[in-house]
Amino acid sequence: MLHDRILVSLDKEAAERRSASGIVIPATAALGKRLAWAHVVAAGPNVRQVAVGDKVLFDPEDRSEVEVNARDYVLLRERDVHAVAAPDSPATTVGQYL
Repeated sequence: MLHDRILVSLDKEAAERRSASGIVIPATAALGKRLAWAHVVAAGPNVRQVAVGDKVLFDPEDRSEVEVNARDYVLLRERDVHAVAAPDSPATTVGQYL
């Protein structure tokens, strides 16, 4: 990876969603602008806020898809990432921190 580029793998559970009543909503259904979660697979040397293994939130419309070793990935710039999920906290802590 070069400069501020990030290679991410989309969450499989993000492809299809379920409504509150259990109805499956396919990924192709238009629900307005919705952000997507993905796991960082590789990061360039100038990436400062994201590390390999992090779960990131990004806009699926601002992406470039690439296939590497028969797997589909998404190529992003670090500035296109909206949020990084906090890692699971140990059982000894109380509360949720963002």
